[in-house]
Amino acid sequence: MFTRKRVLLAAAILAPIAALAQTPNLGVPISEEEIATWNIDVSPDGMGLPPGNGTATDGAPIYAQKCALCHGVNAEGGISLALVGGEPLTTGIDAIKTIGNFWEYSTTVFDYTRRAMPWLTPRTLTDDEVYALTAYMLHINGIIEEDEVMNAETLPQVQMPNRDGFIVRHPELMP
Repeated sequence: MFTRKRVLLAAAILAPIAALAQTPNLGVPISEEEIATWNIDVSPDGMGLPPGNGTATDGAPIYAQKCALCHGVNAEGGISLALVGGEPLTTGIDAIKTIGNFWEYSTTVFDYTRRAMPWLTPRTLTDDEVYALTAYMLHINGIIEEDEVMNAETLPQVQMPNRDGFIVRHPELMP
């Protein structure tokens, strides 16, 4: 009997604690619309790219206005990293890594620019501006022509110079 009372007492004490653990009542549920504004990731195959387009010609004035202050007038570096140039990575681990000699996928250029740039005001560029800036950066690295239109269909087709330069740690997980 004595043991049974202890079990009942323990259950009476622990039941409210267990209920709290299941529903902490923190925050408010997020709507699908709110999720969509942050669900902007872009895959290497282009999945997640938004509508829009741009060329290097369109991107040059945008770069001059919104990027040159940090990355330099010719994208060779300023207070932030260079976006163009750099020796082949075969020169060693300390080689300067730029879009033209390091980045594996063109869609990553778009994704990073869209999420993180301009540095002081990230996520303020329109999708057309990001396509144009991506085209500009690919062009100044000698990867695409100045008049090539970058959009959700053409951008994933761009073959980056270092596309095969990475060693996949878990190839069995690759699509």
